[in-house]
Amino acid sequence: MRLIKLKEVIEKTSLGRSTIYEFMAKETFPKQVLLGAKSVAWLESEVDDWIEEKVRKRSNVL
Repeated sequence: MRLIKLKEVIEKTSLGRSTIYEFMAKETFPKQVLLGAKSVAWLESEVDDWIEEKVRKRSNVL
């Protein structure tokens, strides 16, 4: 299990910071894990699963 910071989430998804937080508010993106008072991260496996789901949905549309 690996935790990744926002910068890497942005790189993996090609989404902007505000879009990531907007999707989280809509419960369509994995929630972050609170590491400390001012530190959060995401489970890399959950972000990867989210990306894979997007690819699967694309394949089903074609």
